Amino acid sequence: PPKLPVSLRLGFASDTLGYAVDIGVPQPAETLFRLDPVMKQEHVFAGDVIRRGTTLIERKNGLVKSAGEVIQKGIEPWQSVLDEQAGNDIVPEAGAIRRQLRSWRFHDSFRTDSAAPARKSQVATRTFRLSDDGGNVAAVLQTTRENGGDWELAERVIGEAFGGATIAVIGDADSLTVGLRQPGLRRVITAGELSDGTLQLLLLVASLTAVEKPELLILNEPERSLHASLMPALAGLIESTSKVTQTIVVTHQCELVRHLRGSRVELTKHGAATEVSGREGSLDQPVWVWPTR
Repeated sequence: PPKLPVSLRLGFASDTLGYAVDIGVPQPAETLFRLDPVMKQEHVFAGDVIRRGTTLIERKNGLVKSAGEVIQKGIEPWQSVLDEQAGNDIVPEAGAIRRQLRSWRFHDSFRTDSAAPARKSQVATRTFRLSDDGGNVAAVLQTTRENGGDWELAERVIGEAFGGATIAVIGDADSLTVGLRQPGLRRVITAGELSDGTLQLLLLVASLTAVEKPELLILNEPERSLHASLMPALAGLIESTSKVTQTIVVTHQCELVRHLRGSRVELTKHGAATEVSGREGSLDQPVWVWPTR
């Protein structure tokens, strides 16, 4: 078979706009960055299929075109058209795709160790989405309570998971700390005292009920550190979120899968490859077509 170029290809498509990028290895050069990946191609297109007639922006190596006209020359191989053309009125789609991608959330793991930022006091400022390290969880939850997030869902999930507990955000106009009020205890159990699993669920609740709703949310092993008895509460939280946000959950926890409704894709490993069980051939087919170099 012919030898194909080394390539990492990423892309997505929606009913309105799509984006595809082809990342490869650089040409030999005298630089210590000679193993840095470079962008060989980028395409912004209308609809869910890349065709010549649907392509709105095309980048090949250092040349960027729109409707056959060159709009940028000499774009560096490490630069993306989504950044370089984001403010260009000729191709407003670049800015639209960039905003869409920036709104997506990927939660691979939260820090719940003894020194985790979520266990410490945080600045009291309105905050509409959870940071990657969870360090603004108290501000996010208070913003959810005051500014139109799904506070009722947050309280319901925590109550179901922890025997009627309620969320507590304590502090003043300078700093905030999150914790839980447990029935029978006269004081708040602050974040510094919570178990890793309790803090993990509290962080998930903060993220999934926050005011800002992304178009896409991906949760990788959200069950980490959680007891199996908490899977119904976690599943209810995820399903409520999925009504307004496209949500993808990657999990090894069968108990969580059992409580989740919706489409399921089972992955199996064959040698060094990961494949979709029960599906033959490439996932690219029949709709998705990658542009050739």
